[in-house]
Amino acid sequence: MGAMPPDHPTDTPADHDSWATLKRFLPYLWPKGDPGLRWRIVGAFLFVLLAKGTILALPFAYKSAVDSMATPSNEAALAAIALVLAYALGRFGSVLFDNLRNITFERVGQDATRRLAEDVFARLHRLSLRFHLSRRTGEVTKTIERGTKSIDQMLYFLLFNIAPTVIELIAVAVIFWYKFGWELVAATTITVVTYIAVTRWITEWRTQLRREMNDLDGRALDRAVDSLLNYETVKYFGAEAREEARYASAARAYARAAIRSENSLGALNIAQSLITNLLMAGAMAWTVWGWSKGELTVGDLVFVNTYLMQLFRPLDMLGWVYRTIRQGLVDMGAMFRLMDTAVEVRDAPGAPALVVRQPTVAFDNVVFGYERDRTILHGLSFEVPAGSRTAIVGPSGAGKSTIARLLFRFYDPWAGRILIDGQDIAGVTQTSLRAAIGIVPQDSVLFNETIGYNVAYGRDGASEEDVIRAARDASILPFIERLPQGFDTEVGERGLKLSGGEKQRVAIARTLVKNPPILLLDEATSALDTRTEQDILATLRRVSEHRTTLSIAHRLSTIADSDEILVLDHGRLAERGTHADLLRQDGLYAEMWARQLSEREALVQAAE
Repeated sequence: MGAMPPDHPTDTPADHDSWATLKRFLPYLWPKGDPGLRWRIVGAFLFVLLAKGTILALPFAYKSAVDSMATPSNEAALAAIALVLAYALGRFGSVLFDNLRNITFERVGQDATRRLAEDVFARLHRLSLRFHLSRRTGEVTKTIERGTKSIDQMLYFLLFNIAPTVIELIAVAVIFWYKFGWELVAATTITVVTYIAVTRWITEWRTQLRREMNDLDGRALDRAVDSLLNYETVKYFGAEAREEARYASAARAYARAAIRSENSLGALNIAQSLITNLLMAGAMAWTVWGWSKGELTVGDLVFVNTYLMQLFRPLDMLGWVYRTIRQGLVDMGAMFRLMDTAVEVRDAPGAPALVVRQPTVAFDNVVFGYERDRTILHGLSFEVPAGSRTAIVGPSGAGKSTIARLLFRFYDPWAGRILIDGQDIAGVTQTSLRAAIGIVPQDSVLFNETIGYNVAYGRDGASEEDVIRAARDASILPFIERLPQGFDTEVGERGLKLSGGEKQRVAIARTLVKNPPILLLDEATSALDTRTEQDILATLRRVSEHRTTLSIAHRLSTIADSDEILVLDHGRLAERGTHADLLRQDGLYAEMWARQLSEREALVQAAE
């Protein structure tokens, strides 16, 4: 069942799952600028007070009814009936007020959950590419799901369980003092304090088990998601058994942690029941002793029993509520940790929008690397004139794709500047920068939606005419028209229902809907067969007219007609010029061209 907790709570640094986390969702509980929701909270709390007042009055009616029955008479019988009816009506009233409270508060809880989920989702999209490449999607989505669900529970319990329980404890202490004296108050106080201390002590231990269980649950989910996303790869290598074994090991670890967590719940319930029943036995025995001396009535026994039963009900809930809140703090802490992840790339304060009149692109002595101990670009400088078609080539690891990521400002360079139309992209808004650049990547990932949705995604508010025109210009309209559902055809997860060429044409159409002045082709045809590649290249040449085009290429034959070719080697500009100029220089480009030419000839001979 795991080791018991220490005698004193361990000193932990101020982390995201401490009680300070409560302050983080107070704005969600008491939203600014929405008096309607605030009035709902006030109204809900008034219903709490009404329900609690009704509950506290019930034992008086019950005691009086029992005492009336001790001396049988017609008057006593009528009084007892009236008191019993009042008792039943009071019980109904408390249920009525509780449910009116829930109805009044429901919108507050749902609105708080919604706004928190929206804030987290927006924050995740502001985080850098580095964060998303290093985190696993399954873990992130599970963290958000747990965190957003927990806020509704925490709001409910804090307002409608802990606060009313404190009110009831104070009221019962006052009533017991008035009716029976300080002895019963002292016994009840000691029991409640002991109950809370033991509950907290064991719950802190259970919280550690819960955190471990969450980690293992996230790991199991992550392995499942990762395996299913790579379904084809698993099949290629016949690795089903390996994947099942990996998932099974994570699932077994989670099961062991879950067993420890559930067993610890049993230990908590036993301890709580022992404490409350010791008080019940002592208090009732004390009342019977008072009755035997003629100091108390039979109704007093019922009175004490009823109050303690009513008190134990929220106390029993208090243990569960405390556990839930602590678990909620763990879940919300993980989510707030995501929200507090530093945003690596930020807009400068008061940054203006990028204004593109002449779509030139320039790298000015740019130094960059993904890790501080490994520099990728070493003082790279080049300029792409407006309206020209420039290609970037080089061996693997030369830094070609890094240029694309820097141009979109997924990362900021360590040194140097990147300019578009003479404006440093670090000083303009990221939204306006990315609006000016269109990209057709090597692997065009599509949303699991319709073809029409994916094409229209290029620009918010794109009309049907824009979508049809872009599909026609991308040479995919005839294919779409042959489909039974046309633009309403689902493409599948990541677009897997389409061929590579079809996906690329959808990506091209999406970029045409965006209609950017600068077009970036990041090895846009390297994953395609030769025939499809030539068709796509013809389309790309047509759509790149009247735009500044930057092509990052592996196959040199695809960019041989570029206005200028930049040859990178180890993050430095090794050569530049037209295709013919570079062949005459007989340098790195000529060597790469000769190698690819000989490879192609070898393939042709093998085919013959």
